[in-house]
Amino acid sequence: MTTLTIRDFRPDDAEAVAAAHRAGREHLVQAPEIFVWLDARQAKGAHYRTFVAELDGRVVGSIRCGVVLGTTTRGIGHANGSVLPEDRRRGAFTGLLAAAERHLAGHGVVEMHSWVDDEPGPRAFAEARGFTAGRTAHFGGRGLGRLLPEAPPLPAGVELRPASHWAADPHPVFEVEADAILDEPGEVVMDAADYDEWLAGEWRRPDFDADLGVVATVDGRPAAYTAVYTDGDRYWSAFTACRRDFRGRGLAKLAKRESLRLAREAGLRHAYTSNDATNAPMLAINAWLGYERCASERKFIKRLDG
Repeated sequence: MTTLTIRDFRPDDAEAVAAAHRAGREHLVQAPEIFVWLDARQAKGAHYRTFVAELDGRVVGSIRCGVVLGTTTRGIGHANGSVLPEDRRRGAFTGLLAAAERHLAGHGVVEMHSWVDDEPGPRAFAEARGFTAGRTAHFGGRGLGRLLPEAPPLPAGVELRPASHWAADPHPVFEVEADAILDEPGEVVMDAADYDEWLAGEWRRPDFDADLGVVATVDGRPAAYTAVYTDGDRYWSAFTACRRDFRGRGLAKLAKRESLRLAREAGLRHAYTSNDATNAPMLAINAWLGYERCASERKFIKRLDG
């Protein structure tokens, strides 16, 4: 008889958790140590927690959950997880999801958001457990051995600099992201960005690479920014932002291309990104850069107060 155990994550679970997260999803760029860091960081108010599922003492999957920060909308939580393909349909993810729901409800969450592989099986699983389908996001990938498109000429007054140029004071870079995220496609308006949280959770994240991230400045003022996380020779475009008063000048395109050029020179081999399906400008930039769609995911939302 199979024994299923749901318990809290321990650092020595990281390799197994990463294997379940990445299985069949080469477009997901997260090294095992990131799961340890995420679980240990404990941002104020996030109530972040990782649960793992064991089948007969073997870790086969996990779920990471917490309260959504950076918004004035209260009661929103997230829960995202995965189980090894060969161990699915054995109750592991049902147990993980129940643990996440109990944890989030205990911290005032009334609406739980989860990203699900946009495939028939995962969609049916979510719908059967009371989730409602929401927006879609597309993943794109490209080999960095391929040539990049020719760079457009820099407009007058524009410079491209690595994000590490602001290592002593990253606040001007934060201001770009905080402004741009206000109209980022999504169900929740991200209108309460906090510098200290951004500094701890993004700028100081272990896989963040400030030398590969690029900032486009206009007359010395940061106007567009692309952030990069890496895992070995794999590159993840974490977020690309352009201040709203500088849009329409091609600055995000310039920053992303320069970042990929730097990554290629640094010896990275694979680049991945993700965008909301309604974000036509960024999807067009990524198509120009040579990204090809490799997967999609769907947001599913469940009320916990009903």
